[in-house]
Amino acid sequence: MASRIWLVVIFNVIAFSLAVAAELRRSTATVQPDSEFNYNYCVYNSGISTWYGVGAMLFVMASQLLIMVSSQCFCCGKALKLGGSRACAVLLFITCWMFSITAEVWLLAASVTNAHQTKYRTIFGAGSADPLFCQTMRKGVFAAGAAFIFLNCIVSELYYVCFSKAREISESYEGEAGIALIE
Repeated sequence: MASRIWLVVIFNVIAFSLAVAAELRRSTATVQPDSEFNYNYCVYNSGISTWYGVGAMLFVMASQLLIMVSSQCFCCGKALKLGGSRACAVLLFITCWMFSITAEVWLLAASVTNAHQTKYRTIFGAGSADPLFCQTMRKGVFAAGAAFIFLNCIVSELYYVCFSKAREISESYEGEAGIALIE
């Protein structure tokens, strides 16, 4: 049990670190004139943050898969006895999935946007009166994914603890109901 919890924590820490690294290394752009000075275009730097974001998303998926397999996805396996631990586990199960999906959506959107902006150049006319603007991704998109990874880490650990406690309560009572006979 403890090794699974630590593995989930390690996966979430790696995912969080990759998401923060992606935020710090997101692509930037500079306006460059062509060799004949007929037009200007945007040149984007390397898109390593795209791969950091994809890696973070994969680690979040692996963490979520591990926690769900460890707890038998809450719907498979033996029924849990009614009580506070079960109610808490149900609430944390739903919250864990919401945070996980939200983190993955933020990371996927940020990675796709960053990849798109590093591959394509926007061409501007030479005589245009508009100021040149190179579209870049807003700050904080990868950071939002990192925040949801952090929240998912906390909630998934709490979920596993509550689920384990509810399972222990269910397993502690294995006897059958009966009536004591007194002679």
